[in-house]
Amino acid sequence: MRPIGALSASCLRGKQLDTDSAKEGRAGGANAGALTGALTPSAIVRYLDQHVVGQDAAKKILAVAVYSHCRKPPPADGVEIAKSNILIIGPTGTGKTLLCETLSRALDVPFVTADATSLAQSKYVNEEIEAVLLRLLDKAGGDIARAQKGIVFIDEIDKLKAVEGQPRATSGESVQHALLKIMEGAPVKLGGGRYIDTSDILFICGGAFVGLEKITANSHTFGFISTGQSENQKILDRLNARIKPTDLFEFGLIPEFAGRLPIVASFEKLTREMLVRIMVVPKNSIYRQFRERLKSEGVELRIEPPVFEQIAELAFEYKVGARSLRGIFEEMITPVLYAVPDRPEVRRVVIRSLFEDAVFMVDADQAGA
Repeated sequence: MRPIGALSASCLRGKQLDTDSAKEGRAGGANAGALTGALTPSAIVRYLDQHVVGQDAAKKILAVAVYSHCRKPPPADGVEIAKSNILIIGPTGTGKTLLCETLSRALDVPFVTADATSLAQSKYVNEEIEAVLLRLLDKAGGDIARAQKGIVFIDEIDKLKAVEGQPRATSGESVQHALLKIMEGAPVKLGGGRYIDTSDILFICGGAFVGLEKITANSHTFGFISTGQSENQKILDRLNARIKPTDLFEFGLIPEFAGRLPIVASFEKLTREMLVRIMVVPKNSIYRQFRERLKSEGVELRIEPPVFEQIAELAFEYKVGARSLRGIFEEMITPVLYAVPDRPEVRRVVIRSLFEDAVFMVDADQAGA
């Protein structure tokens, strides 16, 4: 087992990953702590599995990327390892932001999010970008060296696509050019004579990229490999499934900007089964949160499996991924939270259907009745 190098150690500060819990899927607190010990892509994925449901391929891609980010060695013998920023693509509510936030907790590095739409609407783009870096420095406790190893997640990057006929000065294209400078790596003045070097800051850009599927379907025509052999067919399928730089150009990202995002991770649409698992499996799942909430009142909460399926069905119809789950859950649980404080005799609450009133039980032994 290789020891953690100096650079990776700076990403890991004194918290412990419960890898056994990750393997067994056991529940825990909202913050299980960061990785320590052997930093490997597989250990990162096991940590992510405790908090984020599904998206296995994307987890592996991001795990390798942040592993490389933390273990990047200093230049030696004239060889300097270039930084590889990441583009994550997937429908709304599939967990893009959650996965990035969880990664930052796992590695205990400064992490901030920015909204590309807000940048595009600002008259002072450079000042807005400077503000993002100032927030990163604040998350690092004012430690510039630590901030320079941080992660910046820029959401809705697809909203910056170039629009034909739109003046360049007010277009998303101009914001792409402004972001390009810091993504490439450059000293940025923050005021007060301070500078932050963005060369080792990892930038992760995310977006839904609505319409990209049609572009990729039309452009992916690799056929130079004979499909008679199963292994060759797998290679061909993988090539055809990959999002190419030309697809991003056609979508509206400028070539230079897309070129600074060499790693692409695609997120799957959430199925009904995945929505159910999101409510119950993660360490900080909605169900666990409300169980703890009622536990503080001395009440046990039990929700029967069909209820989660009913909630998932509604959320699936709303077509916004997991974002609607909490709203539906809150609406269901609000009458319980309203009643329990006035009923100190209640020891257990059972919900058997989303469309029926909860059952309040005074004697916990009666719950199975």
